[in-house]
Amino acid sequence: MIRVVIGKPGLDGHDRGAKVVARALRDAGVEVVYTGLHVTAEQIVRTAVQEDADGIGLSVLSGAHLVLFPRVVELLAREGASDVVVFGGGIIPEEDIPVLRAAGVAEVFTPGTPVDAIVDWVRATFSEDRRHVTA
Repeated sequence: MIRVVIGKPGLDGHDRGAKVVARALRDAGVEVVYTGLHVTAEQIVRTAVQEDADGIGLSVLSGAHLVLFPRVVELLAREGASDVVVFGGGIIPEEDIPVLRAAGVAEVFTPGTPVDAIVDWVRATFSEDRRHVTA
């Protein structure tokens, strides 16, 4: 089964979008661990490692995505968990998307993205033959 951690890093207090995505993924058969509001990048990475997650979905509306998303990627590398795929969404300007991709974020979903498109991306990205294997 695909396992994804959904996190809301930083002080952003709006989590409706994250909850909608989490529910859609659960409904599609993905195991979802939601970290809740106001968590640090360190807490999200710790949860992903402890839960043996395949991916981390981040949601940021506060404008801190250029700091928080790369921080999660960096912390995963430090933990030896670079195989955990990071994706995200929120209020992210188009010009920031290439910067996030260059920092190791696999995909960025902006407002208006159909939830089905996110579910399809997760299924394709974490299909059985592409998932990471833990020893």
